Amino acid sequence: MGIIIAILIFSFIIFFHELGHFTLAKLNHIDVQEFSVGMGPAIFTKEYHGTLYAVRILPIGGYCAMGEDEEATDSPTNFNNKSVWARICVIAAGAVFNFILALICAVVLIGMAGYDEPLAGEVEEGYPAAEAGLQPGDRIVEMNGKNIHLFKEIQVYNQFHQGENVELTYLRDGEEYTVTITPKFDEDLQYYRLGISSSGYTAANPLTAIQYGAYEVKYWIDTTILSLKMLVTGQIGIDQLSGPVGIVDVVDDTYQEARSYGAATVAVNMLNIAILISANLGVMNLLPLPALDGGRLVFLAIEAVRRKRIPPEKEGYVHFAGIVLLMALMVVVMFNDIQRVFF
Repeated sequence: MGIIIAILIFSFIIFFHELGHFTLAKLNHIDVQEFSVGMGPAIFTKEYHGTLYAVRILPIGGYCAMGEDEEATDSPTNFNNKSVWARICVIAAGAVFNFILALICAVVLIGMAGYDEPLAGEVEEGYPAAEAGLQPGDRIVEMNGKNIHLFKEIQVYNQFHQGENVELTYLRDGEEYTVTITPKFDEDLQYYRLGISSSGYTAANPLTAIQYGAYEVKYWIDTTILSLKMLVTGQIGIDQLSGPVGIVDVVDDTYQEARSYGAATVAVNMLNIAILISANLGVMNLLPLPALDGGRLVFLAIEAVRRKRIPPEKEGYVHFAGIVLLMALMVVVMFNDIQRVFF
């Protein structure tokens, strides 16, 4: 059942991404030749108003074909005959819709489970936070210049900056205080700690659900970007990346652990995973790499500046090279996933 849920989540997120391209294409009166979810052989097709709608057997991709890699025709509804800004909107819409979907899921999640304010619950004696004067109920608002809105941001910041001094700003009774803390190494956990625990979750009303839903999406976007920086700088290796196989395994494991607690717990966990995947996919698609939406946006930005389109065949060569490299990376990531899951 967990595997089926994973496939449904992944497929819906891809569908929503492609729906972004499709919706903006239609709003800009652009011809769409095919709207497809999945890859490989089609298991369902239907043509309607000049667009072929297809569901394909492998739920690991999808596309909205608008003829963007072709020479412009005489048709005013051809993608390449539209203004560069209209085309930018269409290409960027996929990632934007991913962020919108992540926000919708986050609002629902917080409405169900509440939100984790950055309030100190327990402040452990003998650890730097207590020695710096923090008390239960203090609200942490900043760490080394980074604004803090969720307690998990404190944990992640410490995780990615192990052993580093932290200039921490907190509020108490409306007054703002700033202290410098040096995390202490916990011999049992083999981990540097500040000595602060969460105060728990706060029930949300409609307004706070939207507010903290936005914070939740921002948290996952920031975490994804930080992870990419660590990958580029060599702080984490390519063997730590996960693809579809790894995602399915995580969803299945999470489902197996959560199902004994009831449907509500399963729903909360699946929503959390959906937010992570959707926000992650949005960020990844905006990377300025060939074959990704971000790579196409680079070419469109160049066109906007020089007021002349780069020849489609040259752009096509670049994107083809990007697809080859992307496929090679997917093979490596899938191999790593299979090793982790089955061996």
